[in-house]
Amino acid sequence: MIWIIKIEVMYFEEPWSVTIELDSETVLDDLHRMIQAAVGFDNDHMYEFYISRNERSERRTVFDDNNGLLYTTRLKSIYPLGIGNKFYYLFDYGDDWLFKISKSRKKEQPAKEGITYPRIMSEVGSKPEQYPNWDE
Repeated sequence: MIWIIKIEVMYFEEPWSVTIELDSETVLDDLHRMIQAAVGFDNDHMYEFYISRNERSERRTVFDDNNGLLYTTRLKSIYPLGIGNKFYYLFDYGDDWLFKISKSRKKEQPAKEGITYPRIMSEVGSKPEQYPNWDE
């Protein structure tokens, strides 16, 4: 089934978000690659996904390379998140690029013939720059 998700960068001076249609069978490693392509970052750092009440909570369910869950966990097994929980993507443990991922409440739909998924539906704001020129 096709879901709509919104990905928002957090703690950046300008808001940026992208809304994507994708298959609910998508594994987290593929979602990572979709986010990297959407934001225009180089895929050159470690990353993880996690579920917690807020982005700073130490009580979290982590999906990372150490536990191998990036390659086996599908989006459809993440949702529903549970009351009060949110879903996050953390990229680059040095620069700590943090994104919040929200699933739309719109009813899931079967894939439409002739459409290639994932598909960017909309983008708002200016993309953050992964390696800004610090000399300016």
